[in-house]
Amino acid sequence: MNAQKRHEIFARLQAENPHPTTELNWSTPFELLAAVLLSAQATDVGVNKATAKLYPVANTPQAIIDLGIDELKRHIKTIGLFNTKAENLMKTCHLLVNQHGGEVPQTRKALEALPGVGRKTANVILNTAFGQPTIAVDTHIFRVSNRTGIAKGKDVVEVEQKLLRHVPKAFKQDAHHWLILHGRYTCIARKPRCGSCIIEDLCDYKEKTELG
Repeated sequence: MNAQKRHEIFARLQAENPHPTTELNWSTPFELLAAVLLSAQATDVGVNKATAKLYPVANTPQAIIDLGIDELKRHIKTIGLFNTKAENLMKTCHLLVNQHGGEVPQTRKALEALPGVGRKTANVILNTAFGQPTIAVDTHIFRVSNRTGIAKGKDVVEVEQKLLRHVPKAFKQDAHHWLILHGRYTCIARKPRCGSCIIEDLCDYKEKTELG
């Protein structure tokens, strides 16, 4: 895929959705961090239901520490793997209070040192909370990048590096959100909805469907 085609793909995605963002509900960097930690193998809708109950009670690291592990688990028990997630979130809260003054750090190294935070989560926080042009590659973005030909790679790190190299600078800040939404609602895993896809004519995928 050439640079002109990539530019046109992102121009169309931008025209359709000029201000994309995460579907997780958050109002502070810590709320976003907590929501992303809770979102592994869970839907954004499910996480939002849990945080809608949790955040009015506790939405800072110190407040969650004060809430205690048992009450934290009770608030998020509707989410899969809630026991492990509660433990990780509590450990993260202690680290944030003890090492970062209760604030979410703005560097990849410091973020990845937090329990349950890997490269993908760090990229989401850096991009969405702090406006850095990082691209977090999840299963949707990995699929869309390979299927369309925008950035082919054997693993998420290779796809991330190719996206950072090939996505035009003007679109880099929002590329993560456009690609994840495209993968979630149009370029879905089993039968992509090529019939209603706004970049169908630019896509390299050989097995296009008529589905709308």
